[in-house]
Amino acid sequence: MNAADWNSEFTKYRSSPEFKQLNPRMTLEEFKSIYYMEWGHRQWGRAVGLTFLLPAVYFIARRKVSASIAVKTVGIAGLIGFQGVLGWWMVKSGLKDDLFAPGSHPRVSQYRLTAHLGTAFICYTAMLWNGLSILQDRRLLADPIAADKNFSILRSPELKIFRRSVAGLAVLVFCTAMSGGLVAGLDAGLIYNEFPQMGLGLTPPKSELFSDFYSHTADGSDIWWRNMLENPSLVQLDHRILATTTFTSVLSLWAYTKLSPSLKTMLPAACKRGMHGVVSFVWLQVILGISTLIYLVPLPLASAHQAGSLALLSSVMILGGRTWVPSRASRLVARKLAESSSIPKKVVPNIKSGSFGRHPNVSINGNGSSMGAANPGV
Repeated sequence: MNAADWNSEFTKYRSSPEFKQLNPRMTLEEFKSIYYMEWGHRQWGRAVGLTFLLPAVYFIARRKVSASIAVKTVGIAGLIGFQGVLGWWMVKSGLKDDLFAPGSHPRVSQYRLTAHLGTAFICYTAMLWNGLSILQDRRLLADPIAADKNFSILRSPELKIFRRSVAGLAVLVFCTAMSGGLVAGLDAGLIYNEFPQMGLGLTPPKSELFSDFYSHTADGSDIWWRNMLENPSLVQLDHRILATTTFTSVLSLWAYTKLSPSLKTMLPAACKRGMHGVVSFVWLQVILGISTLIYLVPLPLASAHQAGSLALLSSVMILGGRTWVPSRASRLVARKLAESSSIPKKVVPNIKSGSFGRHPNVSINGNGSSMGAANPGV
């Protein structure tokens, strides 16, 4: 853009609530930095959509994927489009006229930000899960006997608690990440920048956590849920509790795999390696989270912390792919075994004797004629 274009864009920004209330002294050069950041984010989103949509249309149109994969691909493409709509809806919330009111804090809605983040996580997880499933199907069908044996182990009652625990971990990690979206939307990471304490104790005073200021009804019936979603102090405390619960749950499940005699002997090696990966990522995420808080949310650390949550969720999903018995893959393996068992065995020729499955009592004499061993007179 030329100088006139930049001045035009900067003039638009100067009319926004964010400029008037937060950045009234921002220069044009400083504006360019945030402009390029937003512009790059939008271009990256469009690139993601196109690089997924165009190959998807080709593979579906040429019938190079199965019907089930085609349906899933269309669903993911719809999620990508919905993600773009949510992004526009989120940005629009930061331009409302009521943000000019005294005491207001110009920023996008934490609800819309979390919805935007949640859709991105769901879309990514769907891509990851379907990609892993395709690779897993190919690997299992290459050796259906070993795959069936592995399924039998994973279905055993001794692993039932472990299977369900991994599913619970996936939900817990996702909820913790979404609570982080509320923290980011409310700038809640800029208060109580110490750990594990929050001020003078482990938690702020109850009067601060459940303040009447956030209630919108005369009878205060909404005081609980509004404080949980709109009060920065309680939102940060909720995130700490969820993060601590996630960390404790991961280490407890890891200890269970080490101390349970049945799991030590029955759990497949791939599951054990996956569990070690989850433990590593949860330690990294805790370190990043505490560092982000203590150093007043610097952008590099905050970005790494957000990426760490996605990496942790990915590791849990990979562990789940190794632990849960996939119904589709199980059917394919069973069908492959049934087909292989129904194929009649071929008669293997005996090269030395020249026989082809001849009766054991029939031999060949020196002249090459057959002679019944039971009746030498024939």
